[in-house]
Amino acid sequence: MTYKTALMTVAAGALMASAAVAEPVNLRVQTHYASEHPTGKFYAQFKDDVETMSGGDITLEIFYSSSVVATTETFDAAINGIVDCDGTGGAYQTGKNPAFQFVGDMMGGYETPWQRYMWLYYGDGKAIANELYNEHGMELIGWQIYGQESLSSSKPISGVADLEGWKFRSPPGMETEIFQKLGASPIVMDFTEIFTALETGIIDGADASGIANNVGLGLYEIVKHANYPGFHSMPADHFACNKDVWDGLTDQQRRIIDTAWQKLAFQLSLYNDKANAEAAAQLASEGVTLYEWSAEDIAKYNEAAVAAWDDWGTRTPEAGKILEANKTFLRDLGIIE
Repeated sequence: MTYKTALMTVAAGALMASAAVAEPVNLRVQTHYASEHPTGKFYAQFKDDVETMSGGDITLEIFYSSSVVATTETFDAAINGIVDCDGTGGAYQTGKNPAFQFVGDMMGGYETPWQRYMWLYYGDGKAIANELYNEHGMELIGWQIYGQESLSSSKPISGVADLEGWKFRSPPGMETEIFQKLGASPIVMDFTEIFTALETGIIDGADASGIANNVGLGLYEIVKHANYPGFHSMPADHFACNKDVWDGLTDQQRRIIDTAWQKLAFQLSLYNDKANAEAAAQLASEGVTLYEWSAEDIAKYNEAAVAAWDDWGTRTPEAGKILEANKTFLRDLGIIE
């Protein structure tokens, strides 16, 4: 090779390398959490991690407390380009397809966030779920899972028998069907109505959040009974982006975001495990009665949950496919038969 040819080869290589350099990108992300909420603070760290690891090649613009559109409209806002990524949850989208219930909250079965993460990353869950997201022009990047939620009550709630006639605030959807089968009287109401309803006796209890969040909300200043650890609800909030936007990123940019998201997710789950344990200890010392349901009572709950799953799984082919993938994994774990 002559000196001139060598120079031309080096120059061509440099040109190709220059062409491969990613254009700086700004992603607009909306979450339903407030900036001062623990999860909101984890989002701030996520932003810092992405921007630091990318050397400023990626910037994130975080919109907190659903400040651009309402929480339930965030998914559509990402589809339509109003924002780029959605940091809410799949369960808000069951009106589009009941299959979203099974990527949002299974309402039973899984016992820990780590089992749910296992399905996502090692049970082919992400690929199966992404078929559903892709149908709507979105890409599922990952989940962040708070952990098991706890029921709060003005009367004992030690097992299935105590659910008979128990009036409680419930979110809409599958949960109401499960608890009705067990004899409870779920009442769908807005989150902001819980306190007045408890104080006036309209409801006996509430499904609001995890026990640490319930302490922060002040629920145990009104009621003095709760179950812990929880078993009935463990929502998986998603991080999902407009598929065209996601596909337009370089592999390096996608890897950075995925890695930073997994850090947020796993550390948030660990943080909440600790916070819930501390809250339970605090409540016990303050005279709030905590009930740990027996394996037999949880099995009765799961039996009712599986019946509801099977009903929802018949509603669309996508729901059936995602449900069966979850049930297979839960059988492998020995949680359901």
